Amino acid sequence: MSRRAEGRFEVEMLPDRPYDVTDEVSFGRMMLKKRYTGDLEATGQGEMLTTTTATEGSAGYVAMERVTGALHGKEGSFVLQHNGVMDGGDQRLAIVVVPASGTRALRGISGTMTIEIDEVGHGYVLEYGIGEGR
Repeated sequence: MSRRAEGRFEVEMLPDRPYDVTDEVSFGRMMLKKRYTGDLEATGQGEMLTTTTATEGSAGYVAMERVTGALHGKEGSFVLQHNGVMDGGDQRLAIVVVPASGTRALRGISGTMTIEIDEVGHGYVLEYGIGEGR
């Protein structure tokens, strides 16, 4: 059975200087710090690798983020893997829970997260299960 967690988060991105710029394609790195509220009361810390191009609205990123706190009252941590692409302004984003990354009461967690950005800020929906089908 799948559960659903919803809420908001604040994110702070701490960019490093681009470490490679060749033919108008730039590789960069950012440290991430997040604060989740709602059904997930947690902090997130991670690292993002980015590629930007000379074409407006075209870029890509991958990130790994450890989330630590309580999910529907169950305490522990898990890791999210992000894969994002922008193609001329069209966005595709896939965020999955890394298998076997859950600790303590979140051991066995699996799932996917979606992010929505609106005029208020960032919102999340985490569809997850813990130990199901194992």
